[in-house]
Amino acid sequence: MATLKTVRRILLIDDHPIVRQGLRALLEQSIEYTVCGEAATVEEGLAALRSTRPDAAIVDISLGKDSGLEFIVRARREEQNVAILVLSMLDEMTYAERALRVGANGYVMKREATDRLLVALERVLSGKVYVSASVSDRLLTTLAKPGEGARYPIDRLTDRELEIFRLVGMGMRAIDMAERLGISQKTIETHRSRIKAKLGVGTAAELVIRAASWLRDGELKA
Repeated sequence: MATLKTVRRILLIDDHPIVRQGLRALLEQSIEYTVCGEAATVEEGLAALRSTRPDAAIVDISLGKDSGLEFIVRARREEQNVAILVLSMLDEMTYAERALRVGANGYVMKREATDRLLVALERVLSGKVYVSASVSDRLLTTLAKPGEGARYPIDRLTDRELEIFRLVGMGMRAIDMAERLGISQKTIETHRSRIKAKLGVGTAAELVIRAASWLRDGELKA
């Protein structure tokens, strides 16, 4: 007699309702998954994590004013067993390693085919790590040469600096960044100065050009 598979409970955390709706429709086509909750912010996600006790959470890095990285850090303090899969538009070569470092189990780009998402979800639910082959190669190269420090310019930035660098590339003004991130404009300017120093950028205009180029090309030249 065949045994029934356990239905896996999945929590969706994305600030776009249409994305959550699409993910729900995709997952619930299978008898193996059920969506037990949805959230759009870090606080909503943590509350849903506590109330629904999911087997896995699918999380976007960009949650409006919030960061999915912050959710992962705080979720790991509360729940060690939940599998966390990042699903994001943001460049995996920049964000996948950061996400794994703070506790994610896998990283998938939103542009990937739906079957890739399902493969990744099954892998993290089985206790394994999922990243693309290119990210895996980069991680292995980094581990093989631990004494070299940051091998890529973008890796010199902290998570907060990286978020601000991304917003700079989008053409956002400091005052709007401050409102979006919930910090002061003075703090934004401090971060921008540190970013310029770490990347060897001399002017604000050059910083905008470098950031916009990074968003377009997905890499940052030394």
